[in-house]
Amino acid sequence: MHIQIVNFNLKGASEADYRALCDQLAPAFAAMPGLLAKVWLADAATNTYGGVYTWANRAAMTAYMQSEIFTNVVNHPNLTNITSKDFGILEGPTEVTHGLAVALA
Repeated sequence: MHIQIVNFNLKGASEADYRALCDQLAPAFAAMPGLLAKVWLADAATNTYGGVYTWANRAAMTAYMQSEIFTNVVNHPNLTNITSKDFGILEGPTEVTHGLAVALA
């Protein structure tokens, strides 16, 4: 499995606008091949938003990053300072601490 963390700031959009967009986009993310789970992040106090993605493997994450939906996110006029970091996971200790319980359920 593979983890991707995407963060960004809102520019020229309210948090309510962003939340409405998230609700609209959630089904497209749910249908993404290889995406086991996505946790949507919001910190209005610091204007930081994003997501934590659990991918079946790095190849699925790479395919997402080459997709139209990722291109639309990166080029969205109301999102700025976009960062994307990816991580492998230590499956043994993560399993012990139930870190993958949602993704594997």
